Amino acid sequence: MTGVVVCVAVLVVASAFGVLHKRRSGRVRVRGRDEGKRLGVVELGGELGERATLVQFSSAFCAPCRATRRVLAEVAGMVPGVAHMEIDAEARLDLVRELDILKTPTVLVLDADGRVVRRATGQPRKADVIAALGEAV
Repeated sequence: MTGVVVCVAVLVVASAFGVLHKRRSGRVRVRGRDEGKRLGVVELGGELGERATLVQFSSAFCAPCRATRRVLAEVAGMVPGVAHMEIDAEARLDLVRELDILKTPTVLVLDADGRVVRRATGQPRKADVIAALGEAV
């Protein structure tokens, strides 16, 4: 009987963790530790967007990274003055450590001056990215 109770408890905890993880994954949010962080041409290896920049950290074998790339490219094509850059996390470990990137894909929304204003870990939805751009401008 004790084994059944333990098994049910483990299933309940694992289910709660899975639901919580799914709800948080891909949400574009403000993170206090990002305040004051600024990225420029030197760190990114390319020009910032006129209004905002979407910076995606990816890795080679990341399936959600490919879907995120499509979403961000589509948003950058729809919204004037927005640039999309993709950075290989494995090749830029210094930047990954500096920005506290813990998983891929991670998307940073930068304002026109290169300040990090929003962050999403996991695959973000197009509507969330567009809303974050509205707050970045």
